[in-house]
Amino acid sequence: MNIPELEKPRILVLASGQGSNLQALITACRDRDFPGQIVAVGSNRPNAFALERAAQAGIETFSVDHTRYDTREEFDNVLRLEIERRSPDLVVLAGFMRILTPAFVRAFQGRMLNVHPSLLPKYQGLHTHQRALDAGDTVHGVSIHFVTEDLDGGPVVAQAEVAVNSDDDAESLAARVQEQEHILYPIVIRWFCEGRLQLTGDDRIEFDRTPLTEVLRLSTA
Repeated sequence: MNIPELEKPRILVLASGQGSNLQALITACRDRDFPGQIVAVGSNRPNAFALERAAQAGIETFSVDHTRYDTREEFDNVLRLEIERRSPDLVVLAGFMRILTPAFVRAFQGRMLNVHPSLLPKYQGLHTHQRALDAGDTVHGVSIHFVTEDLDGGPVVAQAEVAVNSDDDAESLAARVQEQEHILYPIVIRWFCEGRLQLTGDDRIEFDRTPLTEVLRLSTA
């Protein structure tokens, strides 16, 4: 059943770079059956290609240049106001390379998702692919999680696994992980927009009104 655009949950995407996960979501939203609509894309980098992708798709864009603010709190306050002006039901972090303050996270508690290129809780932070290689891991992957005040520590909804090949370097491994990001992220966002996915007050995930006792997995290993 096609849902009128005005009735679909409103998605706002934040990105800092090329915006490949944004493009995957834009493509997913072109399906008239997709239960959400992207209403705006914002960035902390005015020249981010993600903004160009959004503009080409006819989506409103905005930027809040973090280099113009003396503190993280000042930047987050301005960004929060820009987001709230657009009244999103869901904030999607898609390669948004800023550590968010607790006050910002609390403002969007339970309605902000992030994609992280590792099988959390492994390898929080940066350089995840090289760290997986250095550790001799045979399986690597991507996690989609709710954002909480703990950096990359929010409850994980779903993961996709990717086999680590003997001849992999960080670049080749990253490319295969990114392929899975582009598949998994729109799926999880669809669940949220359908009302199937919720974060409770005690930071627990409910899926189809049932507590999620283990991470949902898509395996390609």
